[in-house]
Amino acid sequence: MCSYIKKGRPSIENILAQFASVTKALTQYGGLPNLEQASAIWDDIWYVEAHNSTGIEGNTLVLREVKAVLQRRRAIGGKELKDYLEVEGYGKAAKWVYAQARAPKTFIPEGLISITELRFIHELLLESLWKVEPHKNALASEKPGSFREHDILPFGGGMTPPTFPLVLSNITAWIDKVNHLGVEVKNEGIDAYDLPLRLARLHCEFERIHPFLDGNGRTGRLALNLILVRLGFPPAIILKSRREQYLKALDCADKGNDSPLGVIIAKAVIDNVHRFIIPQMAEGSNRVRLDSMVTKNISYAALRQAANRGRLEAEIGDDGFWYSTPQALNEYIKTKYQRNPPARKG
Repeated sequence: MCSYIKKGRPSIENILAQFASVTKALTQYGGLPNLEQASAIWDDIWYVEAHNSTGIEGNTLVLREVKAVLQRRRAIGGKELKDYLEVEGYGKAAKWVYAQARAPKTFIPEGLISITELRFIHELLLESLWKVEPHKNALASEKPGSFREHDILPFGGGMTPPTFPLVLSNITAWIDKVNHLGVEVKNEGIDAYDLPLRLARLHCEFERIHPFLDGNGRTGRLALNLILVRLGFPPAIILKSRREQYLKALDCADKGNDSPLGVIIAKAVIDNVHRFIIPQMAEGSNRVRLDSMVTKNISYAALRQAANRGRLEAEIGDDGFWYSTPQALNEYIKTKYQRNPPARKG
């Protein structure tokens, strides 16, 4: 059943509205910082993404082991060599993707992504592993970075990849759609509210094409993140704990309902926007919209309630939205669990 909403969960509209709000807030704080400006945050995302994206495909390394591989190229834990090489390859490819982060609405001449870049991601992802353990059915011409020359059976949910002679034409058409989206965003022809749904459609189409013999899930998620960072957003981390939800959402998108997958992408981006925004908020003093201060631990409803009760210094602007300051948020967090917090001055 292709349905996202369950009792007690935010609606699709609320999540997409929150995506639009927090990504706008990121722009207000100067956009996505490069690797040098926020290396610790980027590294944290790097470890967590490599751990989860490979874990979705069955990799058994825990986060501590992933960090050891990516930080020191050191294998700890006594796992299979294949697992270490998968993480090492994913780390290389993700690092290259992150290096493409730039100011929003600034694009490479070719667009958001090219076929050459797509193949390069796949090559980085699998070259180390296939030197030791190549795919047992791969032809010599199906090396990492090359499109498949095998047909792939339909998947359990019914998604059916095209026959291999059609892969090149299908992936070329997909590249054109991605780059057309880039033109729309650059020309402000698409609202941020709709962007997660468009990205969900593109991600699903890539997985349906399944252009490579192996590694399509990881390559597809890295391609999605390349698109995101070139649009000025942080990468999306789809957690391995949500693997079944993610696969069901892909199946729903294949059947024409992009909402469940769009919600997963939106929530993943929102989480990483907060990783970048919160440190910048701590350094600033300007008023910001209250909904841009939402974190995993503090909901918008909790902030509104704190503002209404006088626990959080905030006010309603002329546009009808609540506004507060980083300093006020920090003070509220410090006193949040005190039974009788000190009264605010003034």
